[in-house]
Amino acid sequence: MIHQLTDGVPPKELEKLHVDTFYAIHGSGVYPSDSNGVPFTAAYIESMSDPIANLNEDLAAEEKARATYDYLLRLADDPDVIDPLRFLREREVVHYQRFGEALRIVQEMKDRKKFY
Repeated sequence: MIHQLTDGVPPKELEKLHVDTFYAIHGSGVYPSDSNGVPFTAAYIESMSDPIANLNEDLAAEEKARATYDYLLRLADDPDVIDPLRFLREREVVHYQRFGEALRIVQEMKDRKKFY
């Protein structure tokens, strides 16, 4: 998608869009970063020894990702961009549902009487 959107765009146009520095370093390759150019780091991943806390964190992350795709869809008008974004948004919805099911199962197991 990045290649499609930047292929053949003159450097002066990229400069006007304020993506010239990103393009100069990474070209049209994928570089995991946020919209401000801050690179992804594993420090963003929260994890504890409490599966309920972890699953709630996962649910929040999926919902935030879905919201991000909604924002991007509002900005897009190219069908070659919209279709993959819709797919990715729906994938986040399914992930959210699966994490919700896992949370329910973990909570049920936690509440069961323990026999030793």
